[in-house]
Amino acid sequence: MNIQTFCLDNSSPSITRPDFVQDPQKSLVILFGSPSFLETPDRVQEVCQTFSGIPVIGCSTSGEVFGSEIKDESLVGGILQFEWTTVQTTTVAIAESSQSFQVGQQLANDLLRPDLRGILVLSDGLKVNGSEFIRGMNSVLPESVVITGGLAGDGDRFQQTWVLQNNTPTGGFVTAVGFYGEHIQLGHGSKGGWDYLGPERRVTRSKDNILYELDGKPALELYKEYLGERASGLPATALLFPLALKQAGPGDEYLVRTILAVDETEQSMTFAGNIPQDSLVQLMRGNFDRLITGASEAAIQTDAEASKNTLAIAITCVGRRLVLGERAEEEIEATLDVLPQGTQQIGFYSYGELSPYTNGRCELHNQTMTLTTISEQ
Repeated sequence: MNIQTFCLDNSSPSITRPDFVQDPQKSLVILFGSPSFLETPDRVQEVCQTFSGIPVIGCSTSGEVFGSEIKDESLVGGILQFEWTTVQTTTVAIAESSQSFQVGQQLANDLLRPDLRGILVLSDGLKVNGSEFIRGMNSVLPESVVITGGLAGDGDRFQQTWVLQNNTPTGGFVTAVGFYGEHIQLGHGSKGGWDYLGPERRVTRSKDNILYELDGKPALELYKEYLGERASGLPATALLFPLALKQAGPGDEYLVRTILAVDETEQSMTFAGNIPQDSLVQLMRGNFDRLITGASEAAIQTDAEASKNTLAIAITCVGRRLVLGERAEEEIEATLDVLPQGTQQIGFYSYGELSPYTNGRCELHNQTMTLTTISEQ
């Protein structure tokens, strides 16, 4: 397996196709880039043309990860040539969140084969209910298939995101690549590091990913009480105070949920994933050291083995970047400190992360550092 990573800005020369890229069925290019490429796609299309005949997947970001650095207004990529593993890509349109379950099923069916070992998903960040999308995928795929990935970003604007469709940045799509064969090694890890704030509250009215009431009170009104002056900056300021979600019942783990939109008339909040009625939620806030420690723990979870050729894909939530501020690169450095020496890392700041916990089925996460490691053995 051969790997090459690259980062292009407006002044960079275009990437040259490496000599090691030989077999299109065993090759893959992954791109993460600025939301602005939706309006000016030339640079992305130029790179895709360089790799004509090779599968290319990609999405927009709230900041690109390249090694131990965070970039903006750039195009970060990884080129992979496998020795034994074959790949297949698919892209499915989505117009609204109510289609999420069916789109998840369709995407999974497109990629399902007996030798399928894992799937990396890159999704539109605003039109997808991540919980329903993953539920649709899980309904089709055997539990042995590892699913990871993330929802595309648009800084802290929440206006438009893109996914590559026919080598062009386009809104309203979900794309994925399937990895096939017994030699592929896919590690995964996902950790938060947020502190709890205030009491647990019960969801007394919700529908799918829309939250209306907590403890019988309008959810948005209650949330604004916690935000104080920051409430005027919603939904962006909600990234600083996500919700921890626990299903009713003992022993269940918390998921973290981030707000995508607010409705002043309904006094409701729309989240990236479902907020089931009767579940328990608790507000959270960031702690610098714990967030960085969480990134290290995610790297440990991947259980990546020492290999001279490993690609790590870091998908971390834009809320973490806003909280950490100038210290944000510390969480990117923390993952590389734990991963095997020589690991190459790319990634992006997202609107949601897709990964199992330490094992089991994939879930939608928010406000986590989620890592996928790719190698062959």
